[in-house]
Amino acid sequence: MADELPESAPPGIDTSTPTFARVYDYFLGGKDNFAADREVADMVMQLVPEAPVVAQGNRVAIGRAVTYLAGELGIDQFVDIGSGLPTASNVHQFARSANPDARVVYVDNDPIVLAHGRALLTEQGVATFIQGDLYEPEKIFADPALTGLIDPGRPVGLILAAIIHHVPDERDPAAVVRALHPFLPAGSHVVLTHLHDAGDDPRVEEAKRILQSGLGGSYFRHSSQIERFMDGLTILEPGVANVTEWRPNGPKGPLEHPLHSQMVAVMGRKD
Repeated sequence: MADELPESAPPGIDTSTPTFARVYDYFLGGKDNFAADREVADMVMQLVPEAPVVAQGNRVAIGRAVTYLAGELGIDQFVDIGSGLPTASNVHQFARSANPDARVVYVDNDPIVLAHGRALLTEQGVATFIQGDLYEPEKIFADPALTGLIDPGRPVGLILAAIIHHVPDERDPAAVVRALHPFLPAGSHVVLTHLHDAGDDPRVEEAKRILQSGLGGSYFRHSSQIERFMDGLTILEPGVANVTEWRPNGPKGPLEHPLHSQMVAVMGRKD
């Protein structure tokens, strides 16, 4: 089925090397992916057919988190680092459905994500898309497009959806998250989703190998490790939980059945 789709891309985009953003897009039923991405995704789905539901569950958890922050807590500014390709439900849509004054800055370093994000998600005074690297937070938060939309003195909702699991242990993921804290005023919240190593599904071991070899770094970690990534923040209930079960009283999503816990979510508050 991969060869039936057109293989067109913006100039300078390498379509022969898969990226997690495009594999994820394929799992969500999107069209911004190429044969190399679909090959990796199809190999994973042969082992774990419910893999697309993991991606759907991730979006549901982000929707619940953003809706809670924008609605119940009144947070009206968000920064989404590693935002990935636009989907049918994006952070600014979740946020503005709960708080019409909400503003969002999307950040990514993937050229094709930037091209599509700037075309589809930029909205004057509401949402903008900037190029940025997770490892260089000082550049992200000094970007004029961000400072023109985000007030650095007021609480921010920081979204780290499916990005920290690309940080290898030698880069110290907990330190990478902590390096973002100085840019967040008190009352800010961090939402993090991460691939989870539950240790009880042999299929996942082979899926890990495929993701590692095909995408060059996707790390499944235990919930205790993921919890440590929130050091310095107050973790809110229910703690680290499967994305399909995290705050289930929030907005419903396209989930028809429970899922083996291959992705988890957690939220923390900066006091």
